[in-house]
Amino acid sequence: MFGVLEGTGFEVIDKEFEACFIGHARVERLWTGARWSEGPAWFAAGRYLVWSDIPNNRLLRWDDTDGSVSVFRQPSNNTNGNTIDRQGRLVSCEHLTRRVTRTNHDGSITVLADSWLGKRLNSPNDVVVKSDGSIWFTDPSYGIMMDYEGERAESEIDGCHVYRIDPDTREVSAVATDFVKPNGLAFSPDETKLFVSDTGATHDPDGPAHLRSFSVSTDGKSMTGGDVFASCTNGVFDGFRPDREGRIWSSAADGVHCLNSNGELIGKVHTPEIVGNVCFGGTKLNRLFAAGTSSLYAVYLNVNGL
Repeated sequence: MFGVLEGTGFEVIDKEFEACFIGHARVERLWTGARWSEGPAWFAAGRYLVWSDIPNNRLLRWDDTDGSVSVFRQPSNNTNGNTIDRQGRLVSCEHLTRRVTRTNHDGSITVLADSWLGKRLNSPNDVVVKSDGSIWFTDPSYGIMMDYEGERAESEIDGCHVYRIDPDTREVSAVATDFVKPNGLAFSPDETKLFVSDTGATHDPDGPAHLRSFSVSTDGKSMTGGDVFASCTNGVFDGFRPDREGRIWSSAADGVHCLNSNGELIGKVHTPEIVGNVCFGGTKLNRLFAAGTSSLYAVYLNVNGL
């Protein structure tokens, strides 16, 4: 059943959250039928959203003009995270081929990164583009741990890192090498900070389930710090996006968690399924899209995305 869902909605944990939502707005299920949804990315020019159905090896497309859903690409090489670059092109993390790619305006695909220091990447997971054109991505081992979301293989790197692709030379450099399972990532509105989640708890009960905050260097090529910014209270922080005021809206086991600029949990948007990733979209970027396990959800907010 599509439309407004009973038992969903907003949970206020701190009064600050009350200004973030519209009282009568409710969570809508826009579509269902996936095995594991991930990586939503909003195309403003076409008013549509592309997201991944990783185990079904396809990218899906939801059209805002008529609500229809179609297959954007299949096979998709078990694509996970997606984003849009400054020229409006799709940038994707492919598990099966262990690479980061760009889909050009003519439909051709350019490989942006598939190795580091001559060794194959593990399985790129999530990706963001900085205003200088550099591309930052995470590379945990989820896609090579089993055949469900990629292809089982041994890691050539023997580690799970965060990387940067130089916009001019396409050189791939490791910017953080002390993660268990680096996952979602996003810049602060002013790009002085990069937030990265570590979801090591998915395969180790004592592993991390938190978000870390790094300070980006003035030249935009490296980062320092990495203190824990927030710990997830239900599941793990997988994918997330900031709003214009610096709050972070992150996926979790019970929906979407909203963190203020100090990393404090101020509220939740409850969904019936685990959420894998989110993005802002709509003509005013005031609609939060959430990729749930089998479904695509959306809710209008009183905040705007970047």
